[in-house]
Amino acid sequence: MTLWKEFEDASTVHSFREFARTHVQPVAAGIDRDDRYPADVVQRAAEHGFNALIVPEQYGGGGCSFRRVVSFFEEVGAASASVGISLNSNFQAQNVILRVGSESLRERYLPRFAQGLKASYALTERNHGSDIRTLDTRAVRDAECWELNGQKSFITSGTGADLFIILAQTDEGLGVFAVPRNAPGVSTFASDRSETFGLRNGPHVELLLQGVRIPHDHLIGEVGQGLKVVVRNLNYSRTLNAAMSIGLARMAFEESLAYVRQRKAFDQFVYDFQGIQWYFAESVAQIDAARLLLYEAADAIDEQRDVERHSSEAKLMCCNVANSVTAKAIQVCGAYGTMVNSPFNRYWRDAKTFEIGGGSMEVLKNTIGRYLGRLNLDQLAASPVA
Repeated sequence: MTLWKEFEDASTVHSFREFARTHVQPVAAGIDRDDRYPADVVQRAAEHGFNALIVPEQYGGGGCSFRRVVSFFEEVGAASASVGISLNSNFQAQNVILRVGSESLRERYLPRFAQGLKASYALTERNHGSDIRTLDTRAVRDAECWELNGQKSFITSGTGADLFIILAQTDEGLGVFAVPRNAPGVSTFASDRSETFGLRNGPHVELLLQGVRIPHDHLIGEVGQGLKVVVRNLNYSRTLNAAMSIGLARMAFEESLAYVRQRKAFDQFVYDFQGIQWYFAESVAQIDAARLLLYEAADAIDEQRDVERHSSEAKLMCCNVANSVTAKAIQVCGAYGTMVNSPFNRYWRDAKTFEIGGGSMEVLKNTIGRYLGRLNLDQLAASPVA
């Protein structure tokens, strides 16, 4: 009897799960405790062909469907959300280069992801937060190259990145740029706002750009279309955040269930109390429902239909469920659930942070609301009441 439905073929899911159990889960607590970038695990993922799943075979990648990528991130998220977001940062970079980058840029960087290239998606600025419509970081084009100046803030995976994907203001609107870490004028530093209590894969660095000069082909997509480029790409990565969220919800569910089934209180196993069983009944139903929505979002991306709606719904639901399930796991495990050296506090902290990073719950609701507002009334199943 299998608890969780497999949405990919069994051998593929097994390979993802074995990688997570063998190479990710044993180091998950240490990565969280030390707040360090898991460079060795990312390299091991590359050796297994898992750091470039979405990259076409012609560039050395797996050429996988997005559904398969979601399955991988669900299994990794169950083992360590911190490792998962490190790999998601790489996915964000390779996906945007693949979809709108020049052929020269694809040939330069995409094969390197299969070898273990690490990347970071640098959109945020201290003075703008989630509002990235206008930015202080500037990119100016001359006859030879682009020159970038400015500072990006709260950058996930920035401590380990070899390549940064940067959103900057140009004279013609926003543009997206690929900036190598070793380019002269690129530096990072930690600030008083760098450390988070969840999704700890290294401090969220400040990225300083001082006279950074990059070739013209390192512009990704068209100048002036940067906002559209990054928002479309976020639809993909927020679906992977949803996958990791529901993965850690599964793990919290499984480990708390195992604990209460062997823990006794008042002369019986904790699980035998009806109220405890209700907690688990609610949780398993929520996880099952959220996973259906998650894989519907994966299929929507593969088929390119209503991607914005389905990715937002998936992250909204999966993050809500992850928060609910991890909180219940702490509750049913009692004092053990609150201990620093138990895994449940990490699951809850990561689940809570997922509600904010990569598209907050409020942003997702606004996105879904805008989608519904664009529908014509004759597209609704029932006629409005007169």
